[in-house]
Amino acid sequence: MGFPQLRLRRLRRTETLRTLVRENQVNVGDLIYPMFVIEGRGIKQDVASMPGIVRYSPDELAPEIEEIARLRIPAVLLFGIPEHKDEVGSSAYDPEGVVQQAVRTIKKSVPELLVITDVCLCEYTSHGHCGIVVGDQIDNDQTLPLLAKMALSHVEAGADIVAPSDMMDGRVKTIREMLDASGFQHIPILSYAAKYASAFYGPFREAAESAPQFGDRLSYQMDPPNMREALREIEQDLAEGADIIMVKPALAYLDVIRQVRNTFSCPLAAYNVSGEYAMVKAAAKQGWIDEKRIVTEVLTAIKRAGADIIITYHAKEVASWLQSG
Repeated sequence: MGFPQLRLRRLRRTETLRTLVRENQVNVGDLIYPMFVIEGRGIKQDVASMPGIVRYSPDELAPEIEEIARLRIPAVLLFGIPEHKDEVGSSAYDPEGVVQQAVRTIKKSVPELLVITDVCLCEYTSHGHCGIVVGDQIDNDQTLPLLAKMALSHVEAGADIVAPSDMMDGRVKTIREMLDASGFQHIPILSYAAKYASAFYGPFREAAESAPQFGDRLSYQMDPPNMREALREIEQDLAEGADIIMVKPALAYLDVIRQVRNTFSCPLAAYNVSGEYAMVKAAAKQGWIDEKRIVTEVLTAIKRAGADIIITYHAKEVASWLQSG
């Protein structure tokens, strides 16, 4: 049957009809809100390249966490900025480190909020790389026990999920073994399984003070042109014990998200990263775009591509829009 009997516009005539037949929809329960916590007291610092994003010291977190809970955002993802940095990132696995303090504060304030912690050394090392540096190389195997130690310290502080983002080979297996041996078999691992060496991370590196002091991260993060390699990375991480896997970034890698969804049945997260956020904010500030419509369209595209979970700096805004209808 064709036109004029078939009229596909019939179901687009009103918002009620469009909603009734809508194939994909972003819900607040799909969202994770990334947060930056900085060591010290009484600190609330705006991130210049990410309008609306603030770095908090642990003692300033409670009101923000209560607001996140009121908006019904189910989870936060924490990144730490320590006072002390050294060659081995020792602040990363200090029981009194900034993330460990923040986890305890959040759990005291809103116990039911899921707390996910980023597990990577880059914010904590004096050289800014995600692993131990030997000569001019990042030593994969020397890095693994430190990542496991970091993950364990987060869980001991009360973290619900740990999220290794370093892209060292074997880190999921090493963390899983450490957690299991320490009685934390129930703690899930959300692996940054397909993390690309992207130019979209620039604003994050300002916020987290994590830019490498020499070289780049091309030897351990994925090469952007590669698709099949992402599937191999994910297959390996699942075999090592990952419970949720992630593709990062999201917008320039929607094809990767779709291929991963077609290949694997596990929960899939996608990270709507800082550069993607900053571009929308910059264009909206100039009046060039309708920010609400653009953000909604962007997140819907990520969901349509196959992501179950979206990590996004827009989470609070989106949650507020959804509540207001």
